[in-house]
Amino acid sequence: MRILLVTDAWHPQVNGVVRTLTCTMKGLRARGHEVMCLTPQGNRTIAMPTYPEIRLALVTPADISRRIKVFDPECIHIATEGPLGWMARRHCMALGLAFTTSFHSRFPEMLVNRLPVPGLERMAYALLRRFHAPAAATLVPTPTVIRRLANLGFSNLKTWTRGVDTELFKPSGTDMFEGVVRPVMLCAGRVAIEKNIEAFLKADVPGSKVVVGDGPQLADLKQRYPLVAFTGYRTGDDLARTMASADVFVFPSRTDTFGLVMLEALACGVPVAAYPVEGPIDVITGARAGVLDVNLNRAISNALRLNRQDCIDFARTFSWDRVTDQFEASLVPVSRNTRHRRRAGSKHNFSTGNTGSVA
Repeated sequence: MRILLVTDAWHPQVNGVVRTLTCTMKGLRARGHEVMCLTPQGNRTIAMPTYPEIRLALVTPADISRRIKVFDPECIHIATEGPLGWMARRHCMALGLAFTTSFHSRFPEMLVNRLPVPGLERMAYALLRRFHAPAAATLVPTPTVIRRLANLGFSNLKTWTRGVDTELFKPSGTDMFEGVVRPVMLCAGRVAIEKNIEAFLKADVPGSKVVVGDGPQLADLKQRYPLVAFTGYRTGDDLARTMASADVFVFPSRTDTFGLVMLEALACGVPVAAYPVEGPIDVITGARAGVLDVNLNRAISNALRLNRQDCIDFARTFSWDRVTDQFEASLVPVSRNTRHRRRAGSKHNFSTGNTGSVA
């Protein structure tokens, strides 16, 4: 099956959205599907305001339509509500093509954190409702998100959970924090206001604090918290070994829809401390893997008492194979009577050896 994925979030961005899309596409290709990713890579781009690391593609609707017609997909999934997403949606609507979408980020809340204008959050959600309304299904990461979006007027919602690579994220024999005062409290993710990292930095718990990641708040927080170790982005084995060397993983965000990084920490044997909010309440179920508390100091202190093997066992219940199953089952064929027909006798070879990004 030829599957088109349209996403404004893609490499070299380092975040849960990109990891989810990458792992799902890898899983689909392993099952024999032909997947093309329409992304900002290979296009002229501009920086997203307040987020210079996020690049937005400068392309025209006509160019997007041409690329979609050339690939002639049997299924279309529009993953993000950025410029590429809107142009792909426009193409599908004009030709009567069925498509699916996904909801990854609480963009309205993120926007209000930067621009606290009355009514802005309501208007932003109205725009998102419009974007997702024509989709055959909108995929969301947790039941909690489904309930919240349904209350906001979204429809056709289906669960598309998250997984973790336990071959990469696992206990390590290397201590990356040798000689550092224990316990080591680690937070990883985009260093931005909506991630609420300052709540972690203000936590009054003995030990050492480490922040892994980059973002628009990094320079300011480094200046104001000189005793905290800011490592910048780490990826792959370097990230996994860094996580595995910590004593507790602190996830202070109140706006994430899931928090994939929590699973990665758990797979390394590191318990999680977080607030009891959307994201953590769907990931940290039960008391074996982490502690959710409105008091972050208390959550950290209690999480340090948890058994690391229990964390590993819990993380292994989240597989990317299951994530791929859910995504595959949600796909819908494009409308056959209006779908662009390929020329008779043409053939399309499967491509499984590269990212499939459109240049």
